[in-house]
Amino acid sequence: MNIILKEIGERLRTSRKSKGLTQAQVADMLDMSCNFYGEIERGNCRLSIEKLLLVHQRLEIDLTYLITGETAPSINFHDIISDCPKDKVFDMEQIVRYASHLYRKDN
Repeated sequence: MNIILKEIGERLRTSRKSKGLTQAQVADMLDMSCNFYGEIERGNCRLSIEKLLLVHQRLEIDLTYLITGETAPSINFHDIISDCPKDKVFDMEQIVRYASHLYRKDN
């Protein structure tokens, strides 16, 4: 488990530095002390579920990446539609439009 915490801490550190933030700024964004945040980056402490959600919301870090180091593959809808059988293209386009409409309605 300690190795996982160190890897998560390193990914947090890398993300923080890429955004030009200090440990104190991130600690403030996550509603925790700077000392505790530093311990998380060093892999000595872990983030609670609530704090993981704050990391995602406030720092815009993908949680899959933070926890596993892997990034989700990007989806190219043009490739999906071009690979779709010709008689199903219209249906696929309608599904994408509907999903897009639902997404905009929720956000």
